[in-house]
Amino acid sequence: MSEGIRAFARDILDEADKALTRRDSADAVVVHDFRKAMKRWRAFLRLMPKIVGSDAEWLRHAARDLARELAEARDAHAALDALNDLARIEGSISPRTLATLRERLGKMRSEAESVALTTEMRSKMRAHVEESSRAVTKWQLDEAAFSDIADGLTASYRSARKLIPDDWKTIEDEPLHELRSRVVVQRYQMPLIQPLWPRYSKLWAKETQRLREVLGAHQDITVLAKLTAPGEPLSRWRAVLAPVITARKAAHVETSAKMAERLFVETPKAFRARLLGLWKSSRPEH
Repeated sequence: MSEGIRAFARDILDEADKALTRRDSADAVVVHDFRKAMKRWRAFLRLMPKIVGSDAEWLRHAARDLARELAEARDAHAALDALNDLARIEGSISPRTLATLRERLGKMRSEAESVALTTEMRSKMRAHVEESSRAVTKWQLDEAAFSDIADGLTASYRSARKLIPDDWKTIEDEPLHELRSRVVVQRYQMPLIQPLWPRYSKLWAKETQRLREVLGAHQDITVLAKLTAPGEPLSRWRAVLAPVITARKAAHVETSAKMAERLFVETPKAFRARLLGLWKSSRPEH
């Protein structure tokens, strides 16, 4: 198991390194790919405190801080994604208005990326990947226990499950955003146990990814809605966008409710028992 943990960590850091070293990548691609790798990295590190100690928490917090520095560029991209989502509602926004809004958001994204992805920022991102890689090499994993992994996965599952609202129709944006964050953690943690039961793990990853995408679309629309507030860059289009935003958000909430309640139907205790059962059945004596 120790080599599996180390290989999993290295795969994530290799993804982050490729985002920074791939030639001819646009800034938007670099930001997106690096942030994705850091989400995987932070989710993985949540499983590691019992195994490698405080080193895991320090690295996770450092990765979080880097992601925050890139957040403004991500927000501009999210608003553009949200606009494209709204455009799926036929006849909701005129082609001329869509073109104007896309041009404005595209400019905002380019400006945000140029500010965020400076030479200094690239150096900080690369330094974090290198420091993390050195830390992984030094980790003492010989006494790592699967029960610690199972406890971490169960804690993440429990956190997400607790955030499922009793009444989806009255749920506000912030709790849904928090639920999405917990679903993302589950999405990136579960592949660690894929060798135990590939079919189950792939199915879980597929379902959590689908839920993540729907909740993510809701979050993107929330970002776009903030840009239509008085004094914000898209305020003059508020009357046009507001009803479409409301309708699309409601549709995403309805879809999320069905998916989340199915995905998190097991109790945390039953979820942990399943994980331990998979581990036990994979051992040579079985």
